[in-house]
Amino acid sequence: MTKDMITSAPITPVSELLSQTFLAIVDTVNAVKEVLIQRENFGKLSNYLGELTLILKELSKLDSERSESFRDALQILSRETKVCKQLALECSSRNKIYLLMNCRKIVEHMEGSTKEIGRALSLVPLESLGVCSSVSNEVSQLCKNMMNAAYSAALEEEEISKKFELGIQEGNADQSYANNLVACMSEAFGMATDRLALKNELEEFKSKMEDVRLRSIDVAEARKMEQIIALLEQADATTCTSLEEKQKRYTMMKNSLGRKPLEPLQSFYCPITLDVMIDPVEISSGRTFERSAIEKYLAEGKKDCPLTLTPLDNLCFRPNKNLRKSIQEWKERNNMITIASIKAKIQSSEEQEVPQSLSKLKDLCKEQELHREWVILEDYVPVLIGLLGAKDRDIRAISLDILCILAKDSDDNKERIIKADHSLESIVCSLARRIEECKLALQLLLQLSRIDAVRDVIGNVQGCMCLLVTMLNSNDPDASRDAQELLDNLSSLDQNVIEMAKSNYFKPLLQLLSSGQEHVKLIMAETLSEVDLTDHNKLSLFREGALSPLLQMLCHGNLEMKTVAVKALQNLSSIPQNGLQMISEGALGPLFELLYRHGLSSPSVRELVATIIMHLAISTCAQEAEHLQISIVESEEDIFKLFSLISLTGPDIQTGILRTFQAICQSPSGPNVREKLRQLSAVQVLVQLCELNNHTVRTNAVKLFCCLTEDGDDSTFLEHVGQRCIKTLLRIIETSSDMEEIAASMGLICNLPKDTQMTRWLLDAGTLQIIFTCVTDGNRNASYKRTVVENAVGALCRFTVSTNQEWQKRAAEVGIVPMLVQLLTSGTSLTKQMAAISLKQFSESSAALSRPVRKPGVFSCCLAAPETGCPAHLGICSVESSFCILEANALDPLVKMLGETDHDVCEAALEALLTLIDGEKPQSCCKVLSEANAIAPIIKLLSSTSSGLQEKTLKALERVFQVAELKQKYGSSAQMSLVDITQRGSGGMKSLAAKVLVSLDVLDEQSSYFG
Repeated sequence: MTKDMITSAPITPVSELLSQTFLAIVDTVNAVKEVLIQRENFGKLSNYLGELTLILKELSKLDSERSESFRDALQILSRETKVCKQLALECSSRNKIYLLMNCRKIVEHMEGSTKEIGRALSLVPLESLGVCSSVSNEVSQLCKNMMNAAYSAALEEEEISKKFELGIQEGNADQSYANNLVACMSEAFGMATDRLALKNELEEFKSKMEDVRLRSIDVAEARKMEQIIALLEQADATTCTSLEEKQKRYTMMKNSLGRKPLEPLQSFYCPITLDVMIDPVEISSGRTFERSAIEKYLAEGKKDCPLTLTPLDNLCFRPNKNLRKSIQEWKERNNMITIASIKAKIQSSEEQEVPQSLSKLKDLCKEQELHREWVILEDYVPVLIGLLGAKDRDIRAISLDILCILAKDSDDNKERIIKADHSLESIVCSLARRIEECKLALQLLLQLSRIDAVRDVIGNVQGCMCLLVTMLNSNDPDASRDAQELLDNLSSLDQNVIEMAKSNYFKPLLQLLSSGQEHVKLIMAETLSEVDLTDHNKLSLFREGALSPLLQMLCHGNLEMKTVAVKALQNLSSIPQNGLQMISEGALGPLFELLYRHGLSSPSVRELVATIIMHLAISTCAQEAEHLQISIVESEEDIFKLFSLISLTGPDIQTGILRTFQAICQSPSGPNVREKLRQLSAVQVLVQLCELNNHTVRTNAVKLFCCLTEDGDDSTFLEHVGQRCIKTLLRIIETSSDMEEIAASMGLICNLPKDTQMTRWLLDAGTLQIIFTCVTDGNRNASYKRTVVENAVGALCRFTVSTNQEWQKRAAEVGIVPMLVQLLTSGTSLTKQMAAISLKQFSESSAALSRPVRKPGVFSCCLAAPETGCPAHLGICSVESSFCILEANALDPLVKMLGETDHDVCEAALEALLTLIDGEKPQSCCKVLSEANAIAPIIKLLSSTSSGLQEKTLKALERVFQVAELKQKYGSSAQMSLVDITQRGSGGMKSLAAKVLVSLDVLDEQSSYFG
């Protein structure tokens, strides 16, 4: 039959037929890409045509002009391919409703064309053309595949087609059924859901129906199209009935019904169940029963009518559509009256009646969409919103549930809900209540958030975003999931994203910061610069990817982008971990570039950059940086360039740079940086800054100055620190209210070179009295008081050296010695150590300053009591004249310090005590130590891990055990520790320990320990 169809066609060259076929295939494949329906099936067809193209390319290489069979096959291929092309074009441009109605026919046409192409391909004379075996096998396989091709309508398309047929057959499809059908169509095929678009689709379908009617081609098809139109016209989305018309129609219907429900007619009852029927069916006897009841009756083997008991002609039954419609109309009439009457009941003051009435209303709303429309037209929404403020949580919960049911129906209902007074505020309040109510509120807000009107305003409802973010971490997985989806919906609006960030939810912000348009990135970065962030938030933001887009903005050519990025980084960089990450990801380069740009129109940008660099410098001092080789400034040139800005910028940038260098000087690279700063005459600049009136700059200059004095050559400071600078520092100590500044200034004085001239300047400027005041003033802020005291006591050591008794006397006159004794018990470890050192220096002068005891004369017994000498110095001592530590009552606290865990404290205390036995007659002094219970603690120091402390202890015991009484009393307790040192100690220690053992008669003086 195929050959007969083409014998009359004009002869066309094979090459031309090949070209036509190629072109038809390409056009078909392109058309397939645009189809609206049957995409999967058309995809299969496209694959077959692709394989066919490859085969035809191989065949085109052969000499085939004389093959009539090949020409015939090509003509069929070209024709059927064009048929497929036309089918694809129709499925790309035809009305969607029409295509859905005819989906099965489309599948049949596609399948038929595919098989025809396969048959035509089988007509190609492969053997006579000399086709190779591989191509021949490919042709055979493709023929087989295409001739056996089977297509089927997509599942969703098949389901919609069945719904069309069911709605037409049953004849009772209502508005709810139509709405559901339209929703399925929209979801399955991407049809627009707005009313105008759907209305246009329906009008276009009607136009198609008119074409069918005018052509009178297929009466059945025309009838089916009319029925589909009638069905779809019941849907809300395809009607243009105004709200006013609906309201008017509803009111007229309601007024015509009366106020009381009607009793059901007798015919509505099933004779078997005696209940009103739901699905009435008529049997062969002409009687009607409930379907389920009669099915059960007949299933029991009975074959007669339950009413007449006459035998049934057959066991078939058919739906009683008229009765079912009457029952439905009766039910809807009563439901309309019930819905109207409930409104007054839920506004009643009867507490029990309200929940019951609400539950009834909820059940009616669940039944069908028409009931929900009546609830809307009855203006229930404001009433339900008002009930959200009720004290009874059951009332609130049911009200939320009903509102959620209504919101699911349409965007109109959603808009009506949000337009009610205080609706969103009332719903949001429920988010803060019990989890059951909170979940209902979440579901309602989730429904409402599907329209722009809600997304635009919900972010402005106080506390909403905070509550939603809190719900993300709920233990209830449903609540957490709904909160996440709701936040995702709201994040389509930039302002909502900002509000989320203010509530510590940054995921949408980070997404926009990374992939948004430039103006959106600006907004998000600006939000990061303004929002108050906890340290945890700052860490999380960097961990979740905030740094990379901010660094990209920092390197952007647009100054506004740079500025906003700088502000955001300034807010985020204060955490050490973030600072270290910024350094590792190359932030320093662009930051320094901005800092050195003197032509910037906004000085505040450079100030912020200076602050960021300061944060980064501080991060290098953190514990996390201990094992990292990180430095803010690498070379001497970098240090000079940065420090030189101090002289070229304003106070804010000066402060940032000074604080940066403070941090760098405390980092692992600090010693090297401090040395380079001293070489670059930084001291000279800092001396000048200490005299500024700007408190912030001055404070930070003093702090950095103090850092530089911790080590280094004294010559640098002797060159630049003069009498004027000393007076300036002392004035700061006396007048400043900033304890950090006072501590740094005192630290500077403590660290200054121990130069005679400098010490005289300090004495002349009243430093001793200032130190005394700083230490004894209990009214100062305690936060930095300890540092002030530590530095002050450290500074005292220069005035208490035993080489200058004049300075010692001036210190004693101020009351320094009693103050030092008090600090032995109340100070920090460092304070105790420094106090002990000063007392030791005082005590070194005591023996020389102790006045000899006057020998009694002949008549002295009659004139005055004899003088009593100091048991240690054997003369007359006092605190003011000889600085005697016994007279100052320092012995007990010094002995107690021997038990401190800090070796430096123990060593300082021991050295102070040893000054008592350094004289020519140590026997009496050793007894003084014994009476003060100092010998036992000294012996314990033999077990110290500090070699220096052990050495001093051994020397002390060597003298102590020269006193026979003490040797006998304490020798045995020291013996084991001494032996241990001789066995395990270093060479020098062994020798010292051996000497003590000799004095204890444990070793002979000729022992090998003495080499």
